[in-house]
Amino acid sequence: MRSARKRGPMRASQGSEREPTAAERLAGTPWAPLLEGFKDYLTVERGLAANSVAAYGRDLVQHAAFLLHQGVREPQSVKESHILAFLGSLRSASAATRLRKTAALKAFCRWMAREGTISADPTANLAAGRLTQRIPTTLTVEEVIRLLVQPDESKRGLRDRALLELLYATGLRVSELVNLRIADVNLQVGFVRCTGKGGKERIVPLGKHAAQAVTKYLETRSDARAALFPGYKGKPLTREGFWRLLRRYATAAGIDKPVTPHTLRHSFATHLLQGGADLRAIQEMLGHASISTTQIYTHVSADHLREVYRSTHPRA
Repeated sequence: MRSARKRGPMRASQGSEREPTAAERLAGTPWAPLLEGFKDYLTVERGLAANSVAAYGRDLVQHAAFLLHQGVREPQSVKESHILAFLGSLRSASAATRLRKTAALKAFCRWMAREGTISADPTANLAAGRLTQRIPTTLTVEEVIRLLVQPDESKRGLRDRALLELLYATGLRVSELVNLRIADVNLQVGFVRCTGKGGKERIVPLGKHAAQAVTKYLETRSDARAALFPGYKGKPLTREGFWRLLRRYATAAGIDKPVTPHTLRHSFATHLLQGGADLRAIQEMLGHASISTTQIYTHVSADHLREVYRSTHPRA
């Protein structure tokens, strides 16, 4: 005879309970308020962008969770050996990841020492290290043109062409591009106003082809939204959304190299330099604080340098 008793909902076994995240393990420890204070310092005093602050936060949460696992709860108890043990646990990570985490740790410990939280900086003898600077992928002018003509004349296609033309014409970062407002673009005078890293505003010239593409796109707009490129159902276009459409058009154009928004930014700078633009002017347009950063973006091929030499040197 079957039992009439109803079965209650099955409970998850104790072994299947979710493990707390690293951030959750820090709650109630001295590390939690310290990390929040450091992130406030990065935002307010250093003026770092939100993405950079979040990256610092993730790296330092991982480090603090490692220390807790080692039984180190107080910042004053951290020694250089603890730092080295943490970095040693990252052997499987890429060189870039290890260097980034090292830089985050050094900045955090310097800040704690200045604030008087710790009496000595345990990272003082730790070398920051440097990565060998890698030349990003660049497109030829012919490849860029093939890419720019891929969008069709539909409403969506006109928007996509305006996006691609504007990115190549200005060299904006993708985050700067998707956050543009209509009021930031002056089509009559030909410039774009954008806010870059650290909240710094800059003005970048706008070429006629990009201006024409943006004008045609805006003629399809009947809404009153302030965003220049609103995304799906009126929400702002995301960086990920732009990456997807860029990859789709790059494939359609038959470009067999990796193409990212950064590729177009690098191509913008490289083509300007090949055309004779001044390095300082390119630095201003890219929004770089240091000219050394610009030199990475403006790599010129040896063939082009030889051609410039032959056409300009009197004894070539």
